Amino acid sequence: MSIKNLLPGRLGFGTAPLGNMFRAIPDEEAAATVQAAWDHGIRYFDTAPFYGAGLSEIRLGEVLSGMPRDAYVLSTKVGRVILDEAEDPAARELGEKGGLFEHGRPNKMVNDYSADATLRSVEDSLKRLRTDRLDIVWVHDVAQDFYGDEWLARYETARTGAFRVLDRLRDEGVIKGWGLGVNRVEPLEVTLDLDEPRPDAFLLAGRYTLLDHERALQRLLPAAAAQNVDIVVGGPYSSGILAGGTHFEYQQAPAEIVAKVERIKALAARHGVGIKAAALQFSLAHPATAAAIPGATRPSRVAEDVAALTETVPAAFWAALREEGLIAGNAPLPA
Repeated sequence: MSIKNLLPGRLGFGTAPLGNMFRAIPDEEAAATVQAAWDHGIRYFDTAPFYGAGLSEIRLGEVLSGMPRDAYVLSTKVGRVILDEAEDPAARELGEKGGLFEHGRPNKMVNDYSADATLRSVEDSLKRLRTDRLDIVWVHDVAQDFYGDEWLARYETARTGAFRVLDRLRDEGVIKGWGLGVNRVEPLEVTLDLDEPRPDAFLLAGRYTLLDHERALQRLLPAAAAQNVDIVVGGPYSSGILAGGTHFEYQQAPAEIVAKVERIKALAARHGVGIKAAALQFSLAHPATAAAIPGATRPSRVAEDVAALTETVPAAFWAALREEGLIAGNAPLPA
């Protein structure tokens, strides 16, 4: 099924921050932010067990369980099973994402992409989300940034386990679609080369943004478009640096990234353009992209995202970015 037909709009809500990413967020602030997304008309919500060891799913479920289930689209992820036993969240081995959810729940997380773990993960997510069904399921983080040289072995487990289970669940009508949710281009390129199983879409975080898009443009996006596999863009603000924050790739932004952002901001100011509008509209301009799902932890941020989607961005601004070499010459630009 085309994800573009399933998704209710071009803007969704990513709930990684609700798992206490970077800071401990009060429950009431998290709930108010989800409510703000709903009140602004957002009807696609994405979460994962990984976000705070189930905390994001629990918080999202508390708000959405009061809404009509047919009124919104929900996606979560498989690949990590959350246990009842405790561990130190700050001591988890998370590859390049160390300490990311150290303020989340202390429940032990087990990486497992097998068929059995996939089914268990789906069941557990349904309970935390307080719902009877999921619309889209992503196979989470089966990539180099978490597993280093072991990523292909993890991928192979997912291919023979999670991929086949999700393919079957879709064919049985239990879910409407599935794909991979990753921060790297390579697993998606590998998947597009397979004869089976066939994913419906990909969630690609951080790799089709103003700051990082050249690699995705080379092969992934043309191949995805050719095979009708839609891309949901995660992290359109590159972990916050394009939205006034200081993080890039989930860590403090390095000096060269800060300098590049300052150049983009200077051009944006000259053309009267908001940096969020530039980032969001750029990510959505490629024909392969179906939606973008920025995250937020404050209600006011949601209003900014909704406004950024429809802000008028003059063609001269995009031309200036291209002239200064700040975006690739072959990147599709907003009309």
